[in-house]
Amino acid sequence: MKKFLFLILTAVFILGACGGFQIGDSESSNSSEEDNASGETEGNGAEGSNGEKVTLDFWSFWGSEQRRPVIDKIIEDFNSSQDEIEVQHTYVPWGDIWTKNLAAIAAGDPPDVIINDINTVKLRAQEGQMEPITEFVDSDVEDRFYDQMTEAAMYDDEMYALPFNTDTQILFYNKDLFEEAGLDPEDPPSTWAEAEEYAAQLDVEEGGSYERIGFYPLIGSGTDVWMMNALGENYISADGDVKIDTEPVHDTFNWILEQKNKYGENTITSINSQFENAQQDPFMAGNIGMMVQNANYYVQLRDFGQDMNFGVAPLPEKEEGNGHTSWGGGFVAEIPKGAKDPEASYKFIEFLTNHDSQLYWAENNFDLVAHEEAGSSAAESDEFSEAGQEVYSLMVENMDNTLLTPQPLVAPDFASTVNPTFESIISGNTTVEAGLEKAQSDLERIVENNR
Repeated sequence: MKKFLFLILTAVFILGACGGFQIGDSESSNSSEEDNASGETEGNGAEGSNGEKVTLDFWSFWGSEQRRPVIDKIIEDFNSSQDEIEVQHTYVPWGDIWTKNLAAIAAGDPPDVIINDINTVKLRAQEGQMEPITEFVDSDVEDRFYDQMTEAAMYDDEMYALPFNTDTQILFYNKDLFEEAGLDPEDPPSTWAEAEEYAAQLDVEEGGSYERIGFYPLIGSGTDVWMMNALGENYISADGDVKIDTEPVHDTFNWILEQKNKYGENTITSINSQFENAQQDPFMAGNIGMMVQNANYYVQLRDFGQDMNFGVAPLPEKEEGNGHTSWGGGFVAEIPKGAKDPEASYKFIEFLTNHDSQLYWAENNFDLVAHEEAGSSAAESDEFSEAGQEVYSLMVENMDNTLLTPQPLVAPDFASTVNPTFESIISGNTTVEAGLEKAQSDLERIVENNR
């Protein structure tokens, strides 16, 4: 009973931390996965030991009109490719899937394959909630993926999942507004200082209020992303080294607050409130000249931007040579602990992450897939417009700048510990100096208690 309760509490944490950091108003990677479609598949499978076909129950949260047909086509292709395994797809809503999975594991009746968060793989592996797959994975499969994704899927020198998709934060900017302001639309800002200079030229202020703002770092992104951008790494390492009360992080908060003080709280609140209308947000409306977003924001621009003339670029770096560090999350395909036939389950997740399946997913969902070569193929795909190819190409290239943030085992709840302090600094209730000193101390104490 105690173990069951612990598993449920762990699931609640994962739901809060899925994908690591909070980026603007969106959840981690592809939080649009909160699909509202229905259509669960019942039945949990045949024995397999007597020569009959093995039936696998595959859980995902992909139930929308866009994603459900894509994953079901991949499943159909797998089922048609061989005669030993039959995969059935069970849709479980985003808000329920992980708690239901852990309850099923505790009850001894888990799904055979599930899509889960990449940044919490190590936590689930440590708690014995998933089957290791090292014995099935050959070097060709392991080498399919971006290095940081492979590392995130490993624990204690064992591989526990195969990466499926990821994302990255990039800069979107309005080329028409650049031209209007006398800026070169093919030369986006490369540093924080340039971003400030460009923003000043893009700003439109009348009567003491801003009708248009050029750039504010926390529209579309979070303090955590800019902290990593300044540090070139996460502010807490896998072994618990905390780097919050440091010069780059002090510079980050002071820079953000300078921009906030320029525009004022009311202006920023007004701009942010306009994002409630996804079909005509303030970037599409021309009320903001530049902003950082998850790269698959392109889909909104494609569908609702009315042929908007926009450009994309890596995140500006703190200063020249500092690095254009960005952040990403993502999902993996894994085998829950107690699955009836891990070898059969692995054959399916290997198929899910092969080149053709990943390319099909990329072309139909504009997700950045984990398979590196499939991503490169997607960037040149005729399924995308010229603008789509440009954005997808940058997504692939930006993985060289992109950090994943696996939850440190010595501080699994690190974000919830320090985020209130970061918010207090930005709101002006705490000074930068006092706030960062507190956040450093709080996180160090948690690390020490968990060692």
